[in-house]
Amino acid sequence: MGAVNAKAEAFYAKAGPWHAELAALREILLACPLTEDFKWRSPVYTFEGANVALVWGFKDACTLGFFKGVLLKDRDGILVAQGENSRAVRVAKFTSVADIRKAQIAVKAYGREAIEIEKAGLKVDLPKEDLDYPAELVEALDDDVGLRESFEALTPGRQRGWVLHFSQAKQSATRAARIEKARPRILDGKGMHDR
Repeated sequence: MGAVNAKAEAFYAKAGPWHAELAALREILLACPLTEDFKWRSPVYTFEGANVALVWGFKDACTLGFFKGVLLKDRDGILVAQGENSRAVRVAKFTSVADIRKAQIAVKAYGREAIEIEKAGLKVDLPKEDLDYPAELVEALDDDVGLRESFEALTPGRQRGWVLHFSQAKQSATRAARIEKARPRILDGKGMHDR
């Protein structure tokens, strides 16, 4: 059984709507040669420092996500894209402990396969510039060299997160307001979800 993380222990100890389901997923993940960590306000399971899987509860389901899930074979057909803009992560959603127990063999196999992916050093092949920057962002980057340098210094995932956030606004004024509100965080080198 893998090592237990104190912050993850506190997370699992909290009573919540998916308490039993999260505990069942944790039991399976700790049976794999993974290290339990705590990042992004959730338990994360790593192999030799590489993020492999994470768990969290939503309103409608308890979810197990694999960071490089797109590389998994998904022989049991339980993995789905997290959202329409998800490129690498694939998730399995559960609504009962019975569902988790039924998928236990598949989840363990996916955990082992994810570890093998890390051992092999495989990377998800992501297209570089697959999103168009909204005109308001282009203008803001052209007008402020410091903002441009800070934005370009962000990881591709952080850049993508900001571009998606800005682009989802329907009105130009809202896009411009979002960019202005994000400016200090971008200048600090932070993505949308960084603290």
